[in-house]
Amino acid sequence: MANTTAVYARIDTNLKENAESILSQLGISPSGAIQMLYSQIVLRGGMPFDLRLPPKKPVAAGALTKEELDAELAKGMESLKSGKTYTADEVDAELHKSYSI
Repeated sequence: MANTTAVYARIDTNLKENAESILSQLGISPSGAIQMLYSQIVLRGGMPFDLRLPPKKPVAAGALTKEELDAELAKGMESLKSGKTYTADEVDAELHKSYSI
């Protein structure tokens, strides 16, 4: 028999039930899933997924005060005056990177 040890964790009951239902459909035991997670942590030298804060959401112009909107428009005008412009593709890429949209 392999040398094994127990891992104990307290998790939300609903989360456990939902996850185990999915694992059952996949034919994977909870112990097997934990074994897979730990194996990936070792192989990757860290978590097997990105750990980061959710992306911030863009603020609608209507949610800004007049002063805040004026300040943002002034930044845009300064950017144009200095010759700093962006293509539509660059704007799309930045929106995707910053806000996942």
